[in-house]
Amino acid sequence: MTTVTTETPASSRKPRVLVLFGGRSSEHAVSCVTAAGVLEAIDRTRYDVVPVGIAKSGQWSLVSADPSTWSLRSDVLPEVPTTGHAVVMGTAADGSAGQELLVAAPGAVPRSMGGVDVVLPLLHGPFGEDGTLQGMLEMADMRYVGAGVLASAVGMDKHYMKVVFSAAGLEVGPYEVVTDRQWRTDAEAALQRAAALGFPVFVKPARAGSSMGISRVEGIGDLRAAIEAARVFDPKVVIEAGIEGREIEVAVLQGRGLDAPRTSLPGEIAMQPGDHAWYDFEAKYVDGAAAELSCPADLPPEVIDRVRRLAGEAFDAIGGEGLSRVDFFYTPDGRLVINEINTMPGFTPISMYPQMWAKSGLGYTELIDELIGLALDRGTGLR
Repeated sequence: MTTVTTETPASSRKPRVLVLFGGRSSEHAVSCVTAAGVLEAIDRTRYDVVPVGIAKSGQWSLVSADPSTWSLRSDVLPEVPTTGHAVVMGTAADGSAGQELLVAAPGAVPRSMGGVDVVLPLLHGPFGEDGTLQGMLEMADMRYVGAGVLASAVGMDKHYMKVVFSAAGLEVGPYEVVTDRQWRTDAEAALQRAAALGFPVFVKPARAGSSMGISRVEGIGDLRAAIEAARVFDPKVVIEAGIEGREIEVAVLQGRGLDAPRTSLPGEIAMQPGDHAWYDFEAKYVDGAAAELSCPADLPPEVIDRVRRLAGEAFDAIGGEGLSRVDFFYTPDGRLVINEINTMPGFTPISMYPQMWAKSGLGYTELIDELIGLALDRGTGLR
């Protein structure tokens, strides 16, 4: 366990980065795998790195900084354990802005681990990517990487995301929303509304990612089971009409100062022959040979320019900060239909977001540097 001398002047030490991962959501393991990639790539000569894991119980703990601890091993998913030593944030001893880390153990006086300059939250899903953690960090006057409270909440909820995109003039595909109350009081009406979209449809938890709980449904006979499967992850469900088209993704990075958002070259996922009918969890995180990224995607120059512009507009529409990945369908008649925005996209070395930036000239370690720099440059509070 490494401590930092609190008397060291901030100007003469490396920025202290709290790498936060795990969490209470169904995407706990994905978050751990993302952290493994970041812990491997982050420049330790520039930053003092403090890894803190959140167990599924919600407890924060100091954990190993060894990336291999959090990597996928065969079929074993990594998990942050619950320990007897919890990490909490307390007001800095000198009364300055920001917080210091305290380690609390039963029957012992909490001890300080020193201050933190910026939090790098690598949490996917509810209780981490949805604005809840961001709100806590805002209350604590802590700088952090990524989207703020509202952008995180809108980016997590596939229902309200579509509402915001439509209001911003972006084309959204046909969809239906089934709330918990609607399903429990009149499931048949909900099924009929969903079936009116035509088939196939994709049934998704409204506030989950990493392909958790998603089903492709070919007929009304399988619709009820698909909705129930999605409700395991979220009581609110979104049903989207299948759209004929190529899936195109763009990585977005906040501009410096007042500059516009930066966009990568667009990428396209090509599924390789094998066991995956679509880009599911296994293809994203386990089977590195399941999908191949083409970047730049084979598109006319005008379409490349247009999809990058629309990705920047989507980022601005939700009030994005830091990073996001924006996904589109490019239809045979030349339309670009926005599918979703992800404010904390997969960030492993094989994930699409860092791969697209690497193809666009910004390497993985440099991308982490840029995200930390953006967070350190922006103030806390309303902005």
